[in-house]
Amino acid sequence: MIRAALLMLVCAAMLAACGGDGEYDPNELTVARQEKDAMFRDSENSPIPVDQRSGFTGLKYFDPDPEYVVTATFTESSKPDTITLQTSKASKRQAVRAGRFSFELQGKNLKLWAYTFIDAEADDSFFVPFTDKTTGHETYYGGRYLDVPVLEEDEYLLDFNQAYNPFCAYNPNFTCPLVPAENDLLIAVRAGEKK
Repeated sequence: MIRAALLMLVCAAMLAACGGDGEYDPNELTVARQEKDAMFRDSENSPIPVDQRSGFTGLKYFDPDPEYVVTATFTESSKPDTITLQTSKASKRQAVRAGRFSFELQGKNLKLWAYTFIDAEADDSFFVPFTDKTTGHETYYGGRYLDVPVLEEDEYLLDFNQAYNPFCAYNPNFTCPLVPAENDLLIAVRAGEKK
């Protein structure tokens, strides 16, 4: 339920940030971030501990940057395999490697695996966790996530301005999947949420 609400916010922001004419609109992203901050401050489903919400002034973000909106080719796994994702607690989650996104960023050819959870209520989006050179320094030590709506085509826009921290970054009572080593980017992605 909470993840679904956040996914709706992320999807709306992604569609809005790339305005109707295909141009990137940082103002739309700013509005989506303000809405997320309001949800974190006011919602009973917020990951911010109740005793900290009154002092919550908003999340920290990198400035919107169109350079981090990239065209990616999605290659579906020929034989989707099930993997076990470790979590921030002792539990584990089963996911399927649905396919891989290939893209260029900062002059490098990069790849990220996209997963779907076996226990998910719906599979209308890919879970794309990643770490990068900012992880543990400028961004959360456990890595960040992208939720990418599933399309009926092989070309996608990945917007790293939408990268967000798992809920366990704000509250240790949440259980969050850890980023598999295969999704470590060897560049600094200075976009999305900071720690």
